[in-house]
Amino acid sequence: MPIKADCHLHSYFSGDSDAPMEEMIQKGISLGLTHMCFTEHMDLDYVYTNPEDQGIFELNTDSYLYELATMKSRYKEQIHLLFGVELGLQPHLKRELAVYAKSFPFDFIIASSHLCNRKDPYYPAFYEGRSDEEAYREFFEATLENIKTFDNYDVFGHLDYVVRYGKTKDAEYSYDKYKDILDRILEELLLKEKGIELNTGAIGYSLKELNPCTEILRRYRQLGGEIVTIGSDAHSPSALANGFDRARHILADCGFQYYAVFENRMPEFYRI
Repeated sequence: MPIKADCHLHSYFSGDSDAPMEEMIQKGISLGLTHMCFTEHMDLDYVYTNPEDQGIFELNTDSYLYELATMKSRYKEQIHLLFGVELGLQPHLKRELAVYAKSFPFDFIIASSHLCNRKDPYYPAFYEGRSDEEAYREFFEATLENIKTFDNYDVFGHLDYVVRYGKTKDAEYSYDKYKDILDRILEELLLKEKGIELNTGAIGYSLKELNPCTEILRRYRQLGGEIVTIGSDAHSPSALANGFDRARHILADCGFQYYAVFENRMPEFYRI
């Protein structure tokens, strides 16, 4: 497995995972990974459909950092562990997220759009009463607004995340169909010198492509983009590094020679 760094991982510090961090690490070592970056969810002001879930996506960062430091010491001879976070962006949270991002010594920050105009595309209600194209365009417009509003992150995560959950998923989806808005997103990311993530978690949703699709990656490279991280978005040990050989071939086909791993918010590049 030429790609030996999984840079998008969740343990039981994220509200949608119950995986012990140590089990994730032991699985990564068994797979031959050299780097693992935990990127636990931090979604401030999330809209919870179940009142009993209130606050589950607000990360206890102190507890997370303490356990990660313990694991780094315990496994320092076997794997390099990194301190990351996945921030759920919303335009009205610009100040709160900026303060939070500066409050901890993160190695890596992924910015993601998990809510779109106070609605979560994870739920079928987001797509009801309209076409997937209408829903996807709303999501991409909201993503562009998020990117224009907030700056303190390193890469944008699973750029076309919305296609995981549409009625037709990505069966009728393509870069060409949405290139007017997707190009504006990519140009804004490049203007701000941000990278993008190739997220193999799409495999678990039976999509025809990864997130983002190959043509978005190809277009990002054509526009001069070079910073790409690779993450499985694993919420359990069994999903770690899933599809990394496939990811390597896609990146090479799009013209990338290196993938990035962030430490102290700076990218280090490794040959694909």
